[in-house]
Amino acid sequence: MHELKAANRRIVGLKQTVKAIKGDKTEKVYIAENADDFVKDSVLDACKNKNVQIVYLNTMKELGEACGIDIGASTAAVLKD
Repeated sequence: MHELKAANRRIVGLKQTVKAIKGDKTEKVYIAENADDFVKDSVLDACKNKNVQIVYLNTMKELGEACGIDIGASTAAVLKD
């Protein structure tokens, strides 16, 4: 998971993640299993027909820590170079 913290081009949060997916700017998306169904469904819907790897983490706390932030995160993404 160090990859996410070390990534120079990463985004955290639902709106930014969905926007980046729709703009074909993401190479990998992270979703917390305990995030609201609306959040998970929004991200998965945006990923349809896109060549984006999806990685699930158990909790929002775990994803937040992986991003190097002090709060939980429902979703995050690594942007293409």
